Amino acid sequence: MGPKPSQPQTGELFRPRLDEQINMKHPLVRLAVLIDWAEIERAFAVSFTSGRGRPALPPRLVAGLLYLQHTFDASDEAVVNTWVENPYWQYFCGETYLQTELPIDPSSLTRWRKRVGEEGVETLLAASIDAARRGGVIRKASVQQVIVDTTVMPKAIAHPTDSRLLDKSRQHLVKAAEDNGLQLRQNYNRVAPRLAAQIGRYAHAKQFKRMKKAVRALRTRVGRVHREVQRQLHTLPEAAKAKVQDLLSRTARILSQRTKDKNKLYALHAPEVECIGKGKARTPYEFGVKVSIATTLKEGLVVGMRSMPGNPYDGHTLAETLEQVGILTGTDRPPATAIVDKGYRGVKVEGVRILMSGQKRGITRTLKAMIKRRNAIEPAIGHMKMDGRLGRNPLKGALGDALHAVMCGAGHNLRLILAALRLLCARFGLTMQALISALLAAPVDHRPVCG
Repeated sequence: MGPKPSQPQTGELFRPRLDEQINMKHPLVRLAVLIDWAEIERAFAVSFTSGRGRPALPPRLVAGLLYLQHTFDASDEAVVNTWVENPYWQYFCGETYLQTELPIDPSSLTRWRKRVGEEGVETLLAASIDAARRGGVIRKASVQQVIVDTTVMPKAIAHPTDSRLLDKSRQHLVKAAEDNGLQLRQNYNRVAPRLAAQIGRYAHAKQFKRMKKAVRALRTRVGRVHREVQRQLHTLPEAAKAKVQDLLSRTARILSQRTKDKNKLYALHAPEVECIGKGKARTPYEFGVKVSIATTLKEGLVVGMRSMPGNPYDGHTLAETLEQVGILTGTDRPPATAIVDKGYRGVKVEGVRILMSGQKRGITRTLKAMIKRRNAIEPAIGHMKMDGRLGRNPLKGALGDALHAVMCGAGHNLRLILAALRLLCARFGLTMQALISALLAAPVDHRPVCG
């Protein structure tokens, strides 16, 4: 069963339509015209077909909510609540009449993201690139010259300290034991939080000997709880055993890891989080996933964006990024020129000319100007982190990383298109104002016109 076609409800036939109440020159209204919603509905057709239950939601509604969420940096709750209050958001999502109730429950956006999948959000990014081309933001040849760089998309986790991870593991083990009826001789609900707080005080006072001693004591107590739950694991039913076994394995990793170990666990609920150092003085280490970004050389439009789990070397991500650019832009081949920084040293891609910052040999004046333009991707990344949602990823798992990264690129593109539409509208208004002023200031000839 596919999405139910929208039909006027009882009483709506006598209500004014949205396009009769709002300003049809508003940037969001003009942006809705530029986006190819038919292509999005065709791509979402498989995900929005249900075999039982009530019909699925209209694909344009879900796609529009995801677009608005990443364009205006809104949470799931905020985007749904604002949708009720803003008629322009409703028109953007395909509504004909003004709605006064929530379109969906905010929590269901998580399930719709999973149903759409990575291929679906790439369709949304490709649609934003096509809308920019239709709106005149980029030219057709702009996608042949791109800037490629990587950044870190931080995960929404607390800063991973040993004491915090140990105490959090103990709390989850104690709760799992209570939920499954396991008897613990000691749960350390009073001692462990005091130790964790004392470790923080020792670290602040730079009393590292005392701090390490307190960490050892806390690790010993968490180890006791871990072994006691593990001894009683065989008494649990199969469904609960798998869940507790996963918790025990993660706790074992936290108990065994030390400061300078590799492949550490930085969050109990997010084992995919990696520690990435990008050489920044203000943030020596960031905890999340590496993201590869490709933007057009002149306009700064995102034409490729993908999460790169495993913290690979930047150069090893270049071929995959350029391949994605060719798919999303509809050319089915990589761009002709890619401008990169020195982190991509020694990498070659067949059929692509790679220009690197600091390169001297065989560089003409035009190529030198293109290399200097490479820094233009940095403010684009900054805007995605500050104005968009790239600065903190709240979605769970490796799939959440992939979906969030692509949608951040789509949101950035829509902000660029909206800015261009506002600028065009302002220029048109100034031109008309100057024309009217010139007509009013012109001298009027009162002489009679002879026939």
